[in-house]
Amino acid sequence: MEFFAHDGFDIGFIDEGQGEPVLLIHGFASSHMVNWVSPGWVKTLTDAGYRTIALDNRGHGASTKSYDPEDYTPDRMAGDAAALIAHLGLPRAHVMGYSMGARVAAFLALQEPAMVATLVFGGLGIGMVDGVGDWDPIAAALLVADPAEIATSRGRMFRAFADQTKSDRQALAACIATSRELLTEADMARIMQPTLVAVGTKDDIGGDADALAALMPNAESFVIEGRDHMLAVGDRTFKKRVLEFLREHPL
Repeated sequence: MEFFAHDGFDIGFIDEGQGEPVLLIHGFASSHMVNWVSPGWVKTLTDAGYRTIALDNRGHGASTKSYDPEDYTPDRMAGDAAALIAHLGLPRAHVMGYSMGARVAAFLALQEPAMVATLVFGGLGIGMVDGVGDWDPIAAALLVADPAEIATSRGRMFRAFADQTKSDRQALAACIATSRELLTEADMARIMQPTLVAVGTKDDIGGDADALAALMPNAESFVIEGRDHMLAVGDRTFKKRVLEFLREHPL
């Protein structure tokens, strides 16, 4: 991994392949490795002729951790992504985010529209605007000493995921407190880039893809058949549609 400094954080990233750049922004409690390398996205994109860049969001993976919730607002994480694009000397890039990373990608498009050529929102549909349910129990689940005490299924799922990825659970608890900031319908209408919104049919977190795409002037939706929030990310039909979308909207 390479690193660069921004806003008091050392941000880790990978930069592989040649061609049009695609910046990948991972989801909550994940990392570039878990979200993009292991499911085959980096190989898929580089084999298709794209320069593939993936960062570890602040508080995640190899990047600096903070226990201050104010460090994890989507606009500050979007600032890291913009700083990485600038650090690499790129005028603009395709940007793809999954779940929390999709929200960060949307904030990036609103903050720095000239940097963002196209967008892919994976695992997050109308939840971008309406919310994705009560996640306060997840923060508690991340901090409890004994996982057997976790009462909610979603809390158990994310605690197991955090333990599996050997994440800093205190940093994740701080992150989840502030990273769920919603965008308004008017915000979504200001995102002019061609956008693909993709959510699994069994995803009970992200919300409807069609409903979000309908709020945007240049968006389309894609249904990932038979996949839940965790499994949709590596789906081969999702990868195929993203490659088609990128070819349809070259830099």
